[in-house]
Amino acid sequence: MLGLIFTIGLETTLANSLSARKRARQSEKNRRQNTSQRSHVRTAIKSVLKALATGDKAAAQAAFTAAVPAIDRSVAKGLMNKNKAARHKSRLNAHVKVL
Repeated sequence: MLGLIFTIGLETTLANSLSARKRARQSEKNRRQNTSQRSHVRTAIKSVLKALATGDKAAAQAAFTAAVPAIDRSVAKGLMNKNKAARHKSRLNAHVKVL
């Protein structure tokens, strides 16, 4: 069994032991979940920016209130540093207040 290549999803790994194969499977699953969550947060931030660009304060406020929990969830899951999240929320809120 040494040197065999195992396919996990679309990726291949050179895991030799059962525990290494399991870890490779878990890493792939976690990578996909993290990518999805990160994409969700970026989309929420972009929706606020689009609402700000149109100049509609009500839409911007609604998008901001929807984005804040998404940002906080990413911090809780370890995808984003708490200071980065605070910076994003602060800057978006400042832009919304200017409208």
